[in-house]
Amino acid sequence: MTFTTRPELTGTFGMVASTHWIASAVGMKLLEAGGSAFDAAAGMGFTLNVVEPHLNGPLGDMPALIRVAGEAPTALCGQGVAPAGATVSHYRDQGLEMIPGSGLLATVVPGAFDAWMLMLRDHGRLPLRAVLEPAIHYARHGHPLLPRVAATIAAQAAFFAQEWPSSAAVWTPGGRAPQPGALFRNPALADFWSRLLQTAETETGRVAQIEAARRAFSSGFVAEAIDRFLADACLMDGAGARRKGVLTGHDMATWRASYEPPVSVSHHGWDVFKCGAWSQGPVLLQCLQMLRNDPIAEMDPVGPEFVHLATEALKRAFADRDTYLGDPLHADVPLDRLLSEAHADAHRADIGETASLNDRPGVIAGFEGQVAAYHARIARGAVASAGVGGGEPTMAHLANRKGDTVHIDVVDRWGNMVSATPSGGWLQSNPVVPDLGVPLNTRAQMFWLDEGLPTTLAPGRRPRTTLSPSLAVHTDGDALAFGTPGGDQQDQWQLVFFLRHVHHGLNLQEAIDAPLFHTAHLQGSFYPRDLRPGHLMVEPHFPKSTRDALRAQGHGLEVAEPWTVGRLSAARHQSDGVMRAAATPRLMQAYAIGR
Repeated sequence: MTFTTRPELTGTFGMVASTHWIASAVGMKLLEAGGSAFDAAAGMGFTLNVVEPHLNGPLGDMPALIRVAGEAPTALCGQGVAPAGATVSHYRDQGLEMIPGSGLLATVVPGAFDAWMLMLRDHGRLPLRAVLEPAIHYARHGHPLLPRVAATIAAQAAFFAQEWPSSAAVWTPGGRAPQPGALFRNPALADFWSRLLQTAETETGRVAQIEAARRAFSSGFVAEAIDRFLADACLMDGAGARRKGVLTGHDMATWRASYEPPVSVSHHGWDVFKCGAWSQGPVLLQCLQMLRNDPIAEMDPVGPEFVHLATEALKRAFADRDTYLGDPLHADVPLDRLLSEAHADAHRADIGETASLNDRPGVIAGFEGQVAAYHARIARGAVASAGVGGGEPTMAHLANRKGDTVHIDVVDRWGNMVSATPSGGWLQSNPVVPDLGVPLNTRAQMFWLDEGLPTTLAPGRRPRTTLSPSLAVHTDGDALAFGTPGGDQQDQWQLVFFLRHVHHGLNLQEAIDAPLFHTAHLQGSFYPRDLRPGHLMVEPHFPKSTRDALRAQGHGLEVAEPWTVGRLSAARHQSDGVMRAAATPRLMQAYAIGR
């Protein structure tokens, strides 16, 4: 019998899952109030801004995959672009070889809020007030502070006091770091959202109010507060110097969230959908293409053959990511060839019985210069070590940093589905904007300052984000929303989950609870962009025989602390009307709720 920590939830009314139990409860409340999956997801997203502020915020980023019942999935791009002043020459004039992992120069246009509003406008049912009020309540009246949030604040308290006074005012009220479990309030954030609602409600009707909120954010008092702050602020960043940012109110006024077709491949009866080449989503699709003819079902899901094969596929897909992917509106991305069976077969033929220690991007005619540039970056190596707030707070290196971002999955009684991965605006990575109570994002650190790459910093370009929600639709009509926080690990854990669910027949909770693994044999997306050849992290509840066999194959095995890898969740809507959901027990925060 397969081990699980919790039952897979089943029901017929609705299912929600997120990385914090309060957010999941808010989502279920909104479904019970007659809201759709889109209302529930947005309410959960705003609540996560409050209860997990070290992992996401209103000025961050939010890609989502959505499915209106009976329709094909759609990608929602809440990834803001680089400001007009974000040029390679300007950053190099600041003495930088790499964009810092924290600080004002790491900021792009905030994208999450407008993406939620666009989704609500077109697919929601409830008034904006109903969606925002739970988050406002927890910001104004308080919530029991997670130990990980308290630890994050405590670690930065002295730095805040010395360098980022606006952050000190919010996160260390009275000059003291809050205690774990203590009631924590953010009245400035509550005032921000309350003012936004008051502005919206000067209009009549749900859609008109949402549009008014969008205007208030992009060109009204929110943009004005950010523009006013950044016009004068010159603050310490992760590279160890005080620098000014380049984001302006005009940058915010000229950007909006948008819909676009997702990319997809077919795999054993499932059409699997991901966001486009501006995300790392194609990595998972490439791996499915590489493994499409392998007898996965015959492999032990916790055995060395399965782990080795998936890891080697991931290494090759990530080398392709770091060579070819970027914003397709600003770069030529050969995505069709990357997802082709011929390209996958060439990669699969390269996978042997031992762990690869080399970097192996696939060869695509006409793109030889990008391959050469990739190898040059690898040869050059990281140019710095992570500074204060550097990088995404993923679980890849638990000795240094605990946490990650957040994720939401929702399915409602009508068959609507949402898979969303909000992130950015981490409390430890940028100073709080006065009057708003929350910090800016740091997604610009994903750009390179080398010219001629699909990820070269350029005004108006989207950074190639690691945020990577997933939807899958089966030929029998079943649909599955799933995802996880975790930076470069997101599509690694999702691949393992999906293969075990589809090929090994594990239910959602079993597939989530089974021991996970990931590799750092890739160029890190976050400052300082390091790579660890041959690395493979596994959870200790893998059988010892599996761990020994992987070491014998040449994998540089790192055994994680128990129950610390991945924060997966999933929700499934079956063609017979039955719904299922599950969430990880790891870190003891994520919960699924449904009936």
